Amino acid sequence: MVQYKDKTELIEAIKQNYLLYDKEFDDISENKKNLLKPGIDKNPSQNISYQLGWTYLLLQWESDEKKGIKVQTPAPGYKWNNLRGLYESFYNKYGTYSLHQQREMLKNQMNEIVEWIESLSYETLFVPEQRKWATTPAKWPVWKWIHINTVAPFKNFRAQLRKWKKETGTE
Repeated sequence: MVQYKDKTELIEAIKQNYLLYDKEFDDISENKKNLLKPGIDKNPSQNISYQLGWTYLLLQWESDEKKGIKVQTPAPGYKWNNLRGLYESFYNKYGTYSLHQQREMLKNQMNEIVEWIESLSYETLFVPEQRKWATTPAKWPVWKWIHINTVAPFKNFRAQLRKWKKETGTE
């Protein structure tokens, strides 16, 4: 997995990969946002809904911990070993919005994540066990949680979107 030397490098990776990911939606029409194609895991609306769900949870975990609320990860009622229902909840929550609205919501969440990262100390971001919600047997630091919910899926899902566009003749 990639390593970041500081928060500036993490923020740049997030911004760069987010912009590339978001650009993939430019030529997807609203009437095709729910079109599933064989061999492609998600339609465009599900793809961005998944991102909206995870970035929301990331921000929510931090917000709840700051308020002294016990954080249940990944989310109340869901377990790490069975996430299908959580994904469905993301699709149901965000899938009713237009792609334009979903993109705006994700842009706003990405801005919140960048502001949050900017507010964190090096220790909080890069040293394990700085947040209860991030303390697992794997002992991941907060930056890694941020990476796997932003940069990594932006890269992977961008490839899925490109494959979807090729299959639909949109590319």
